[in-house]
Amino acid sequence: ATEDYLTPVYEQLHKELLNRAVLHADETTLQVLHEPGKKPQTDSYMWLYRTSGDTDNPIVLYEYQPGRGAKHPKEFLAGYKGYLHTDGYAGYHDLGEDITVVGCWAHLRRKFDEAVKSLPKGKAKGSSASQGLAYCNLLFGIEQELAELTPDERYEQRLKQAKPVLDAMFAWANTRSAAPKSALGKAFTYLKEQWPYLTNYLKDGRLEISNNRAERSIKPFVIDRKNFLFANTPKGATGSAIMFSLIQTAIENGLDPYQYLTWLMKQAKDADLTDEQMIQTLLPWNAPARC
Repeated sequence: ATEDYLTPVYEQLHKELLNRAVLHADETTLQVLHEPGKKPQTDSYMWLYRTSGDTDNPIVLYEYQPGRGAKHPKEFLAGYKGYLHTDGYAGYHDLGEDITVVGCWAHLRRKFDEAVKSLPKGKAKGSSASQGLAYCNLLFGIEQELAELTPDERYEQRLKQAKPVLDAMFAWANTRSAAPKSALGKAFTYLKEQWPYLTNYLKDGRLEISNNRAERSIKPFVIDRKNFLFANTPKGATGSAIMFSLIQTAIENGLDPYQYLTWLMKQAKDADLTDEQMIQTLLPWNAPARC
C-alpha cells in the first residue's frame, strides 16, 4: 500500500516542502533488526523535516536513514533555499550557503535550568546559572508579547527589544567561567559555540526562537517506538516513515488521519499517480472537509 499509493503523495509533499521559506528539522534513533552491514543493536535514525508556523498548509515529513551523518539532511534538502530551525547538532551546520541555520533557545534555556538545579540548596539565587536562565526567560517573554504581530512588525520589535538583551547576555557570558564539564560550563560552551545560530532568529519575523515545533512533531514517533520497539528491515522503516508523514501532516491540516487515509486509498487506486496535477488533488489540504 505504501509503495503503490502513499509514496507518490509523500514525494509530492517533499517537493512542496522544499519550496517553503522556513523549515524545522530534528532526528531520533530507531532500531532496525536487519540492516545490511550493521548489528541489530546499533542505532539507525528517523529524521524529521517540517514547515514552520508561517503557512496554512503545514507539512510534516519523516525520513528513515541508517545513520546520523550530515549527508542525510544535505541530500533530503538538496535545492532548498531558506531558513532551517535545528538544535545544536553540528551535522546541520554544513548544508550549503543557501540554508541559514537558526539555533534553538529552548535547548540553551534547558541547560541553564539544569545548571540551576545542580546547585546546592540555597545557592541558586544570584548565581551565574540563575542569571543565564533569567536572560533566556526574558527573551521568551518578549516572544510571547510579539506573538500576535505580523512578521514585519515582529522583526522590527525584536531588533528594538530582543537584540539589546542578546548583546547584554553575550557580554555577560564573556565575563563568566565555569568548569567545562560542570552543568554551568556546558551551558556556557553551548551558548558561545551556538551564538551565531542562536541569534539568526532576528533575521526574519517569520522565524521562531526555538525548535520546539520539530520536537513536538517527532514526539508521536518516539511514543509509538516505545510500543513497536523496532523495525524489521530498512524497507519497513521507510514504509513507517511515509505512513507517519501522511498521518501527522493530515493531523496538522485539521483532518482525521483515518478518514484521510481511507479517502486517499480509495482515490489513489484508480488514479494516475504519475500525473502531478492528479497527486496535487490528493494532498491533505485538498481533501474533502469531512476527512
